[in-house]
Amino acid sequence: MKGLRAIGALLSFALAALVTLISGAWGALALWYQLPGSHAARALGASLWVAAVLALIAVVILRRTWWPLGGYVLMYALLLGWWSTIVPTNHRVWADDVSRLLTGTVHGSVVTLHNVRDFTWRSADDYDEHWVTQSYDLDQLVSADAVLSHWGSQAIAHAMISFGFDDGRHLVFSVEIRKRRGQKFSSIGGFFKNFESILIASPESDIVRVRTNVRGEDDYLYPLSMSRDAMRALFLSYTATANRLVDHPEFYNTITSNCTTMVYRMARQLDPGLPWDARLLVTGYLPGYLYKIGALDHRLTLDEWNRRARITERARASKAVGNFSAAIRTPLR
Repeated sequence: MKGLRAIGALLSFALAALVTLISGAWGALALWYQLPGSHAARALGASLWVAAVLALIAVVILRRTWWPLGGYVLMYALLLGWWSTIVPTNHRVWADDVSRLLTGTVHGSVVTLHNVRDFTWRSADDYDEHWVTQSYDLDQLVSADAVLSHWGSQAIAHAMISFGFDDGRHLVFSVEIRKRRGQKFSSIGGFFKNFESILIASPESDIVRVRTNVRGEDDYLYPLSMSRDAMRALFLSYTATANRLVDHPEFYNTITSNCTTMVYRMARQLDPGLPWDARLLVTGYLPGYLYKIGALDHRLTLDEWNRRARITERARASKAVGNFSAAIRTPLR
């Protein structure tokens, strides 16, 4: 019995040390991403936190005593109190491509969107900046396409929805990080309140072309099997989301509030029975989920859809002036 108690005590100490180590690592990253000041100040704050956590773990293990954990709990409570004061805002010096917030008004079947982005991109740093007001008659909606833009890994992709109208226009809605001027994307930073969210509405000649022709990403377009009523409801849900973000800014989160999970939450409002799936988190595999729920026509296999959906070469072969949306939907000869 004495031996079992000793083993139990050892395991308890080891578990406490592991929990402290993991939570301490989170605290260090939180300080690194959110402490005000220079890189040096943030590095110093994170380093001091790590040193304090390691010292407490060492005392717990070496002296077999619990009292340092009480000090750590107090220290962590103070950290969480500070963390709760960090709230999202729309008032920063933003990068040009996310500098304006989308808003919309609805009159009958016509939705008027303000601050639709319509940039002409020559490179990541060379572009003509245009923000326009456009009206869209939802009675003229004819299609909805899922656009996936891959970079780095097949499992990683940015997801967007493109709505097509019978006059040939296509409008893409995209949930993105709202970068401050000079800021770079970080998937780790996306866990630590490092970016606000923004909803961009843009023609495909801007928001798709910049990814394929400027950033070198690999894009796929999947026509969705949706009724016109469902397309209309989803378009209106995007408009409502844009208006909400004006008054109630939100942080982007790499897992819980990203380009796919926000769309899923909107879609769940239209269809509460829509199932959850891990592929909503690993967005590169989203076509498999769309196929599973019947959003892709089952007359083709998923592999056939993946082959047909790739538009990268067509986008890169398109001319800067011309109908980009038609070009990416016309097979190359």
